[in-house]
Amino acid sequence: MVKAKGKIFLGVVVALGLMLGVMIQLTLLARDQRQRLLAGERLARAMTAAAVETLDARHSLERETVLAAQTALLGQPQERAEALSGEQPELLLVVNPWNPLPEDYTVELEPVGREFGTDYKADVRCAASLMQMIADCREAGNHPWICSAYRTRFSQQQLFDNKVLRVILEGHSREEAPEIAATTVAYPGTSEHELGLAMDIIDEFYPYLDERQESTSTQKWLMENCWRYGFILRYPNGTSDVTGIIYEPWHYRYVGERYAREITELGVTLEEYVEMRRGR
Repeated sequence: MVKAKGKIFLGVVVALGLMLGVMIQLTLLARDQRQRLLAGERLARAMTAAAVETLDARHSLERETVLAAQTALLGQPQERAEALSGEQPELLLVVNPWNPLPEDYTVELEPVGREFGTDYKADVRCAASLMQMIADCREAGNHPWICSAYRTRFSQQQLFDNKVLRVILEGHSREEAPEIAATTVAYPGTSEHELGLAMDIIDEFYPYLDERQESTSTQKWLMENCWRYGFILRYPNGTSDVTGIIYEPWHYRYVGERYAREITELGVTLEEYVEMRRGR
């Protein structure tokens, strides 16, 4: 009987020892898991902080770049004064499917794309006004982004050829493809982008060239205020029969502040305005 009790006691001790060992292991595992979770949280916080710091640095760099560009461009009082006074009919040059760019046309360019990570350029006569308009638009809480400015004839040819190819792939014939393509991408030599006075401006958070661009806060602000800086919305809705180009609520053309104000007040296209002036 004593031996039996001794064996039972020994068994209980062993069982308790095993249970204690299991509890210790579970405790250690739980502690290890908590440590890993804490380490993960610390890593996540560090990564989030790094991301925020990087984003802040980017925005800070963008602001500094904009200010530097503005300082450089706005430091051209002569060009600015000329843009604000007198007649400058050369700014009204009409370039469309029926009026190609003059063969002897030349343009003096100024970089305007540094803050956008590009080498975009624009005519020196509108560069300062463009940068001021972008800055004021942002100051109003919007997110303007230049996605196209001056183009060489070679660049325009590439864009047009690519559009023709896409039209053909959509099922149209090779004969009709160029005409269809020209409603959205101008024939080389008939694009305002070759003037250096036109640029495409989109909302940074809606980077699509479609009609819904008009509903962004950026475009609403630009459409209402661009004339103050000498720009007009070049291809308004419902004017394709006059301009030869579809509605583009992102394409702005510089004509100078005097003409921009008159065109906006009259509610006409550039083509119609030029015809009205010829009739004076």
